[in-house]
Amino acid sequence: MERTFVMIKPDGVQRGLIGEIVSRFEAKGLKLAAARLEVLPEDRVVEQYREHMEKLFFPGLAAYIMSGPCFLMAWEGKDAVAVVRRMVGATNPAEAAPGSIRGDFGLDIGRNVIHASDSPESAVRELGIHFAPGELVDYSRIDEPVIYE
Repeated sequence: MERTFVMIKPDGVQRGLIGEIVSRFEAKGLKLAAARLEVLPEDRVVEQYREHMEKLFFPGLAAYIMSGPCFLMAWEGKDAVAVVRRMVGATNPAEAAPGSIRGDFGLDIGRNVIHASDSPESAVRELGIHFAPGELVDYSRIDEPVIYE
């Protein structure tokens, strides 16, 4: 099983989309391993988006992510990173497929509702930024035998 990091950004939290988004991942069969609502401190935002630090949009992105609460999650399942990325959709909501989270709820690339790790390596790094090892819960869902071969 693989774990991935997902963050509902301030626009998604403010629009009341937490329940809808969590429901989609649960209905897919993914298992929630950790979750927390918080306003992110600058040091963790910088670490989260460090690959964008030299880009012109970074100051605005960082200010936006720190502008309100985010809902941080760890999801687990077979090929969880790829599954979640498909469910989230393209970064630009105008290019995201209908049925994806961004395709259904986003209109602007700067307010695209959600972040999800783009690789297993990124997932490990991002989970480590936002969750201590003891905060990730190991358990079995009762429906796992009917979800997986």
